[in-house]
Amino acid sequence: MTDRAARAAAQWAVARPDLDLLAMETLGRLHEASILVTRERQAPLYARYGLQHGEFDVLATLRRAPSSEGLTPTALYEATMMSSGGMTARLDRLQKSGLIERTPHPNDRRASLVKLTPKGFDLIEAMMPLHMAESQAMLADLSREEQAVLGALLARLIATVEA
Repeated sequence: MTDRAARAAAQWAVARPDLDLLAMETLGRLHEASILVTRERQAPLYARYGLQHGEFDVLATLRRAPSSEGLTPTALYEATMMSSGGMTARLDRLQKSGLIERTPHPNDRRASLVKLTPKGFDLIEAMMPLHMAESQAMLADLSREEQAVLGALLARLIATVEA
């Protein structure tokens, strides 16, 4: 059985045999893996708790933050790789659900701090073991060494693309 990237590469190999298709095939697999991980494996877990992926990410970011006083919306959107507009919409939904609260920033009148409510804290505490178990299940066919190598290679790719 071949994946979509392999099928596309095979078609390109016929249409344009002069092209080196390895990079396209590798990045195609990376893209498909990302979609499958998010849509097929993680989304059902988040939906069970009434969340979307981005909302889970916000709660998790707040939970692991070094300060219990909260984070600014700017710090949140930088940590979660989303736009400021997207962050505002997520924060509105999470606040309406009673999972976060916004308070005025003590040192900057133009800013606010976002922190977990007790309900939000309890939710992310309950979800994290399930999230980690699902993550481990997805990588179960790889040894720990292979997982470490894959992680290192992806980190190198990210650093190269960001540079």
